Amino acid sequence: MNSNYRILPVWLFFAVMAGATSSCAAVQSAPAAAAPVAAPPVPVRTQMFDVALEGLKGFDGIMYITDFLPGAVAARHSHLGYEFNYILKGAVTFQVDGQAPFTLTAGQGAYNVRDRIHTVKNASATEPAQLVAVLINDTGKPIAVPVP
Repeated sequence: MNSNYRILPVWLFFAVMAGATSSCAAVQSAPAAAAPVAAPPVPVRTQMFDVALEGLKGFDGIMYITDFLPGAVAARHSHLGYEFNYILKGAVTFQVDGQAPFTLTAGQGAYNVRDRIHTVKNASATEPAQLVAVLINDTGKPIAVPVP
C-alpha cells in the first residue's frame, strides 16, 4: 500500500466535507439584494355611460364595468354616490371599514352606501373577475375618491 494514503474514519470524511461545503459557501458572492415587491395590479374601470337623471335634479346615473386581473386590488376609496354592484364573473372581496370582509361571486350583487370607505380586490390570485356597477352620483362629482 502506498504510504502517502491513509484510511480515515468515515465520520472524519463527512466532517471534512461539511466544513469544505461551509467554506465554499462563504467564498461565494453575497446574495443579490431582494427584488422589490411588485405592487398588485389595479382594476380597470370602463365607463359605459354618464347621464343626467330626469326627475332627480342634481344626480347622474353612471354605469361602468370593472375588470380585475388575478390579484388586482382597488385601494381604499369611497364613492360620493350610491353604488350598486353585480359580479359578472369570478369572485370579488369587499373590505368595508369597520366591517368583516365579504366575498361575492358571479351572479351576486351588493349595494354600497355613499361615502362608505372600502377596498375591493379580486378574490383569486389565478382567475380574473369582473363586475358591473351603477352609481347614482351628484352631478359633476368624481366616481371615486381615494382615501389614504
